[in-house]
Amino acid sequence: MPNKQRFSRAVVVVLDSLGIGELPDAAAFGDPGAATLQHIAQAVSGLALPHLEKLGLGRIAPIAGVFAVATPSGFCGKMAELSVGKDTTTGHWELAGLVVREPFSLFPHGFPPEIVDPFVEQTGRGILGNKTASGIQILDELGEEHLRTGQWILYTSADSVFQLAAHEQKIPLAELYEACQKARSLLDRYRVGRVIARPFVGPPGKFERTYNRHDFSFLPDGPTVLGALVQQGIEVTGVGKISDIFSGQGISRSLSTRGNQDGMAQTEGLIDQGVEGLIFTNLVDFDMNYGHRRDPQGYARALEAFDRWLPRLLTRLGPGDLLLISADHGCDPTYLAHTDHTREYVPVLMFSPRWSIGGDLGVRQSFADVAATLAEALGAPWAGPGISLLP
Repeated sequence: MPNKQRFSRAVVVVLDSLGIGELPDAAAFGDPGAATLQHIAQAVSGLALPHLEKLGLGRIAPIAGVFAVATPSGFCGKMAELSVGKDTTTGHWELAGLVVREPFSLFPHGFPPEIVDPFVEQTGRGILGNKTASGIQILDELGEEHLRTGQWILYTSADSVFQLAAHEQKIPLAELYEACQKARSLLDRYRVGRVIARPFVGPPGKFERTYNRHDFSFLPDGPTVLGALVQQGIEVTGVGKISDIFSGQGISRSLSTRGNQDGMAQTEGLIDQGVEGLIFTNLVDFDMNYGHRRDPQGYARALEAFDRWLPRLLTRLGPGDLLLISADHGCDPTYLAHTDHTREYVPVLMFSPRWSIGGDLGVRQSFADVAATLAEALGAPWAGPGISLLP
């Protein structure tokens, strides 16, 4: 039997890559000492996040500039990742209650001929690169040759990703997306987490990736709370790349975004429209524009912009609303060993106007506690992992 519905709406906002300190097994992932939020705060001599501070952010870990308030207005804690990974897919899936036990395949030396050859044959274009690389660096290295030859730029990372870059004036977006769909079909048997279309624009020396990026994910291979909600007739609205991450599974409707500001504005708009059920928002700029690009100052500015927006969200919430703010992994912009994601705890902040004060949630054993919370809050049956955060 489903739980009794306690809230009419839940809003989950994922601050993409906002880790809050290394997990005990971080060294096994090449990330000893990583601490995304703390290191950003140190790099800028302190963060100004008064509204997140009030919710209890400073009680989770020491963060320069963010105080541990005596009486938080929200519930605050941090969550460990059980899944074997540190990427977008494993993080979001676990937030939705699907713990990844079998790791996705990695190709640190590039993709083998049994993958590349049929891809080239099916798309009619050759490839450049086929190696582990930073997205911006590989455009600087191969973008001009791509414009001259029309060949795909193929690269991967420490994550399980097949990334395909193409200049929007050289190869139409529709052709890039079609090529990624063909790659997705080829890569399912190899258990590759995501195929990512990476369109870019601009002249040589000034290439810029665009928000026309599109992710083609491995189909979730287990139940999620998103599916449980939809089966109960509860609407699930994905904002940003949420639908891509779940291959549309358990998503009632999806709104694409063009960065953090657009994602925040669309989340506001959905609340103003009276949309109920679950609003699940990913704010990608933290990771894409600042974490991977090793820009702690830019990351700090983006965090402070989110904090300035937060009151606009909070004032829109009523007693029937539940807000959860968290992250999917780390991406420490000060980390010198690599430019990839980092294996970290993630913060979790929970708020509802119906509570006069908050409290501490402690250290949670899985991101899946978010899934259990959503199931209890919105009244859906859930037999998967996780322990509800609700008081």
